[in-house]
Amino acid sequence: MTSLPDGCRAVVVGASGGIGRAFVTRLQSDPRVGSVEALHRASAVPIDFDDEPSIEAAARALAEGGPVHLLINAVGVLHTDAFMPDKKFADLDYARLTASFRVNAFGPALLLRHFAPLLARDRSIVALLSAKVGSIGDDRLGGWTAYRASKAALNMIVKNAAIEFARSRPGAIVVALHPGTVDTALSRPFGGERIGRAPDVAAAEMLAVLDGLTATDSGSFVAYDGARLPW
Repeated sequence: MTSLPDGCRAVVVGASGGIGRAFVTRLQSDPRVGSVEALHRASAVPIDFDDEPSIEAAARALAEGGPVHLLINAVGVLHTDAFMPDKKFADLDYARLTASFRVNAFGPALLLRHFAPLLARDRSIVALLSAKVGSIGDDRLGGWTAYRASKAALNMIVKNAAIEFARSRPGAIVVALHPGTVDTALSRPFGGERIGRAPDVAAAEMLAVLDGLTATDSGSFVAYDGARLPW
């Protein structure tokens, strides 16, 4: 991460997932990164998007370690043991919608609320993993309404955060980041092991994109290859 100060501090939320683990491994191998905090539900400092007090407590615990230069949220849900993505509106119910929005939108919003004070004032990067299927302008197939809508909500949260941070934390760059198809548990029911990239490859690509961001990119929706995606 050449755009961040030598010895910079990184925080990866969702570090127990395939992409999250790959981010942690990549960052730990970067000689310019001084420390990497790997957070998940069972980490030493636990964080759970179903439990707002845990988000606040995690931010409070990490505040003792100094400013954060890179914050990545890799938490997301498309399916669980209880449900698969909806194919039509007849499949929707409150449980599916609530689970999708809590993890994909509400949790990241509260992450920004509680972690914003930790961000380094000179330059910091916040990347919230979104998805191209959350693009309203790119939606041509329909389906997956709960997932699409929750990621579209996340994109609005990113845009609002960028506008607010431009006033209160002008050194912060906030983006929604599309990882593409990656071979993880999230994508495997849909052929991810065949068509997806390895998590390590995806993490390297996304970190390269983040490293090249400038202040004018804050509030944008970017893909793993640097392309700008429509809202």
